[in-house]
Amino acid sequence: MGAKPGAGRTFFVADLHLTDDRPRATARFFRFLEEDVAGADALYILGDLFEAWIGDDHDEQVAAATALRLKALAEAGTRVHFMHGNRDFMLAGRYAEKAGMTLCADPTRIDLYGTPTLLTHGDALCTDDTAYQSFRRRVRHPLTLALLRRLPRALRNRLARGARAGSQAAKARKPAQIMDVNADAVVDALRRHAVTRLIHGHTHRPARHAHELDGRLCERWVLPDWYARWGYVACGAAGCTLRVEDL
Repeated sequence: MGAKPGAGRTFFVADLHLTDDRPRATARFFRFLEEDVAGADALYILGDLFEAWIGDDHDEQVAAATALRLKALAEAGTRVHFMHGNRDFMLAGRYAEKAGMTLCADPTRIDLYGTPTLLTHGDALCTDDTAYQSFRRRVRHPLTLALLRRLPRALRNRLARGARAGSQAAKARKPAQIMDVNADAVVDALRRHAVTRLIHGHTHRPARHAHELDGRLCERWVLPDWYARWGYVACGAAGCTLRVEDL
């Protein structure tokens, strides 16, 4: 794949939640890679590429098919970056290498065509949900991750199914507002990292938000999920755009 009109652009996606049970989303993602991203400067996947990830021995067919397409994209010259989400935080170096992806920390600050930009999955900004933040700290601890990766795959599958069921039940009991980002956490992130743009996913509430901060106009772009819809944010030297469409 050579350069095309998409060159000079960088794409951002999150919350695709790919699984063998959702072939429409998978097919749309592969078309997106071929029709939109091919020839672009970079693709950033800001977490929850997969519905669940039990380790780099994950055996769903979608995992292997996705790796092949991302590897081809990277080998053609588009840099592919991956940031962990709350569903695929166990994805590690073996799969990243297979998929041609570079793992990046959450958060990561980049210079995006001259604009300092902060990238994050977004769950760390949902500070009003204290129960989730406590769980997040425990499960992301290196010792916890090391222990989980040593468990038999069948047991990890059962734990993942139980965690998803528990998460859905907990969400049903929580007020919607505590599952969105906290305004003070957003301001703190913008100020602490000295950026004027923030891009994140996780909340499934795609939009562009303007923030006045210390006399500067800042913007926050929220990525869509890929359940009943699909979409992305694309950025170039002239700024960013958000695309959201039905699957």
